[in-house]
Amino acid sequence: MKIKSIIFFIFFSILVANCGGTKTPENISAEQVYNKGLELFHQGEYLEAKSYFDIIKLQYPASQYADKAQYYLSEVYFKREEYILAAYNYSTLRRIYPGSQYSKESMYKNALCYYLLSPTYDRDQEYTKKAIEAFMEFQYLYPDDSLNIESSNRIKELRNKLAYREFFTAELYRKMDSPKSAVVYFDLVINNYSDSDYYELAYIGKIDALYYMKKYDLLTSAIRAYNTNFPNGKAVNSNNNILKEISNIK
Repeated sequence: MKIKSIIFFIFFSILVANCGGTKTPENISAEQVYNKGLELFHQGEYLEAKSYFDIIKLQYPASQYADKAQYYLSEVYFKREEYILAAYNYSTLRRIYPGSQYSKESMYKNALCYYLLSPTYDRDQEYTKKAIEAFMEFQYLYPDDSLNIESSNRIKELRNKLAYREFFTAELYRKMDSPKSAVVYFDLVINNYSDSDYYELAYIGKIDALYYMKKYDLLTSAIRAYNTNFPNGKAVNSNNNILKEISNIK
């Protein structure tokens, strides 16, 4: 490396350490700062790269490299698995630089951050819901993008998680001999997650709970709804037998 370049990088190391209010010399361009940050990023030196991208934001906010620095700042947080900060910075890019070439990718990565933050079904599902909303917004704004298929797959996975949360609770109430409460949660699956893998199972669980409670009018309605939605369903035969039994009782 040439002496001039060494001096340049030593200077920036000092600048980064002191950060913030220090002004960059006039002969140091935004391009040089950005390129050094990008070089460090590709070398996996993410914290060092972040310092250079921060300088662009502070010292060159109106330059042609500002949106690029914002994007790679987001990428630094993403690579470090700091997904909350990454999501915030991706959103910041879209808000401040809506015309950026990185706007679309930042929108998808924002959704991906929430997807990666989505916890197991038994914990609070705020990030799961945010991820679904973000993926759906991406699909709405970019209906022909190749990432739409992946977005749909992730949405289905996340909605299955939400459906299973309600289904699991319903089954738990059933095991606790609380069929009335179980029906409430089976209905949450039926009414909100008809696209999930638990839709039919929720109907079957609801029918069993209503049969146990001898709520024959509600049971009849539930069976008819099941048979309509699942004409070839695995519970159709047993449902028809129940209908005959109800008819005999009445």
